[in-house]
Amino acid sequence: MKNKRLVGIVLTTLILLLIPLIAMQFTDEVNWTLFDFIIAGFLLLGTGLMCELVIRKVSKIEHRITICAVLLTMFVLIWLELAVGIFGTPFAGS
Repeated sequence: MKNKRLVGIVLTTLILLLIPLIAMQFTDEVNWTLFDFIIAGFLLLGTGLMCELVIRKVSKIEHRITICAVLLTMFVLIWLELAVGIFGTPFAGS
C-alpha cells in the first residue's frame, strides 16, 4: 500500500502538470516556461511527499490532519505568490 500511494502522488503530479501543457496547445492565455513546470512539479511533488511522510510518521490522526492542513496552506500561499504576487515579493509572477 505504501508504494501505491507514492505512485499515486507521482501520477497526480504528472497529470496536474499536463493540464497547462495541453492548454498551451490551444490558447495563448497559458504561457508557461520550462522553469514554471519545474517549480510547479517541485511544489506539487514536495507537498505530496511531505504529506505522505506525515501520514507514515505521525500516529495521532488530529496531528496528521493539522500538519497536512498547514502544509497545504503553505503550498497554496506559495503558489498564489508565484502566480499573482499576493505579498508583493520579487518572486511574484505578475
